[in-house]
Amino acid sequence: MRIQAVLLLATLNSVLACGSDPPPPAEAPPQPAPAPAPKPVAAAPKPAETPQQSNINISDEIRRLCGITETEAFFSYDSANVKSNDRVIFKKLADCFSTGPLKGRRMRLVGHADPRGDEEYNRVLGQRRADNVKSAVSGAGLDSGKVDTTSRGEDDAGGTDEPGWSKDRRVDILAGN
Repeated sequence: MRIQAVLLLATLNSVLACGSDPPPPAEAPPQPAPAPAPKPVAAAPKPAETPQQSNINISDEIRRLCGITETEAFFSYDSANVKSNDRVIFKKLADCFSTGPLKGRRMRLVGHADPRGDEEYNRVLGQRRADNVKSAVSGAGLDSGKVDTTSRGEDDAGGTDEPGWSKDRRVDILAGN
């Protein structure tokens, strides 16, 4: 009897197992919609690449004595870099102070900045500008010991908009004793 009960349970178990619907297959998780392709965005120009630029002011005395007619060397916003195409001007300055009419005189370079940064930052930026012009003139042949640099930072700045600020970003080149 015991064997019959076991067989009955086994048969019943088989019938129940075969008679039921198979479990539904596990659903795959929904796939997220593909992310839209990023739109190309033009990179914003770095401050040093902006077209607004300032100049190097060469004193009238130096321009006259050294024969300089083109005085354009530029600094962009937040930049102290001089342009390589100004080598002609730096060479004329170096020659004029080394062997020309200003031989024996010192060159004074005064760096300036527009008023938009903090005062200490602008003083440092003006000094970097003056130092870079000194390096360019020294590279063109003037003994660096004959060149003095200083910074006025934003002290002499008068601009209130980009055209005015562009005039504030400069290095004044003066003849000293």
